[in-house]
Amino acid sequence: MFLWQVMRMDAVLLRQRTDDFVFTSRSNRIPDECACEDGQRFFDSPLIGIGAADDELFAAFRVPEAVGAQFMMPEEWLPGARSVISLFFPFTEAVRESNSGGTVPSKLWLYGRIEGQQFIAEAGRYLAGLLRKENYKAVVPCQDERFRSVSGGTLPLSDAWHGKNFTSSWSERHVAFLCGLGTFGLSRGIITEKGMAGRLVSIVTDAYFKPDVRKYKEIYEYCILCGACAGRCPAGAISKGSGKDHVKCAQYLDRMEQRFSPRYGCGKCQAGVPCSFKRPDSNGSVNRK
Repeated sequence: MFLWQVMRMDAVLLRQRTDDFVFTSRSNRIPDECACEDGQRFFDSPLIGIGAADDELFAAFRVPEAVGAQFMMPEEWLPGARSVISLFFPFTEAVRESNSGGTVPSKLWLYGRIEGQQFIAEAGRYLAGLLRKENYKAVVPCQDERFRSVSGGTLPLSDAWHGKNFTSSWSERHVAFLCGLGTFGLSRGIITEKGMAGRLVSIVTDAYFKPDVRKYKEIYEYCILCGACAGRCPAGAISKGSGKDHVKCAQYLDRMEQRFSPRYGCGKCQAGVPCSFKRPDSNGSVNRK
């Protein structure tokens, strides 16, 4: 069967099954009220990265400078875990371009951030379900009842979280870095070979997949520090000197939620910048290799 072949490390077949889901899921369709054409999608084919559940880098995420002591190891999510699968779903050109101007999020971006996230959640459940059908165990951490996140000063009652804010028990960005999908940018997003404008999801499983090799060594290796994201940020939350101010960003998102409820978002630092849909080269242009 298909997943028996995947367990033999046929990454091509894994991608094929994921791509089929991207192009057939009704959740990946932009609603008629904001689509320019019938059948437009929120997301294109994803990048898939594989990490070993026992990779020593996971332990490094537990330091205060990274995620923090509250970060749960793969083994904590799933005893006997062997692999971590990270997927980056890039927004389509229509979604990206709609948000490349102005100081408030476009309607299409807002739908992509909220309705599009429903597709991301569905994709995680779908892939985990495929693994379970082959008698493997799988957990989608961000959908697990043990997942916790904090922002805006609301802290859980746990010593491990004391004094922490804007953090969580599982970081999709850090996991993507570990799985070889890309490095951090000035805006603290992940710059992949398909850029930064997109969404992430990951799965912990006891199935074995051959880990991908990380093609970088530095945390910000793909960021060219051009400052374009800082210039695009309507909240003034990004600077070349100090990076991202999460408080300013969160306050702006709160205002957008009040204005566009039940949706919210921004994404200006991910659209209309050199790293929007490709990894930029050192002179600020787009690396199309």
